[in-house]
Amino acid sequence: MKREIIQTLDGSTTIHLEEWGECYHSKHGAIQEAKHVFIKNGFSLFTESPISVLEIGFGTGLNAFITFLEANKKQQHINYVGVEAYPVAANEVLMMNYVAELGADEHENVFNIMHESNWDEAISITDLFTLTKRKQFFQEIDDVETFDLIYFDAFGYQVQPELWSTDIFRRMYAALKPNGVLVTYAARGVVKRSMIEVGFKVEKLAGPPGKREMFRARKVV
Repeated sequence: MKREIIQTLDGSTTIHLEEWGECYHSKHGAIQEAKHVFIKNGFSLFTESPISVLEIGFGTGLNAFITFLEANKKQQHINYVGVEAYPVAANEVLMMNYVAELGADEHENVFNIMHESNWDEAISITDLFTLTKRKQFFQEIDDVETFDLIYFDAFGYQVQPELWSTDIFRRMYAALKPNGVLVTYAARGVVKRSMIEVGFKVEKLAGPPGKREMFRARKVV
């Protein structure tokens, strides 16, 4: 499948999959989307420490890197697990401009380590941030009450509906601790119904630039 690095409307880059007409991040702004969906409406809800985060779709590492930057400001301990079945190639990583666009040159080594570190191995990137990248299909996730927060950033329902199934969300619900939170850019009715079916309490929120709405789901017990 042809892959192309493109610039999004906020100046940050993403990977475009031509055959699917799908991008790893929003064409309207990769960084803006990540900050709005995953930080503002997810990570910012948690003020305690440590926090365990599961990312569904590690991809370019943008969400992990922004989470690191936010946690570093607040001196929060983070255990971050990113699941990815098909890792981004090294040459593509080198073309991502997130460090510069985020004004985070002093942490460029962190972004590099995130991609250079071994898969399926916990790496202490700093004293505050531990990263484990798991090369795994989402259908194989079997964690139980492990995570406070899930970033659900799979490819869109229109190209991979199987990643938005009731079975997948049942696995997400099981992986969260009681009162844990899942956030996603998606806002389809079929996705909401699957979330509710497995027990989530779902709320619709204003979406990032270029998207009217998004979902936040809670494991209320």
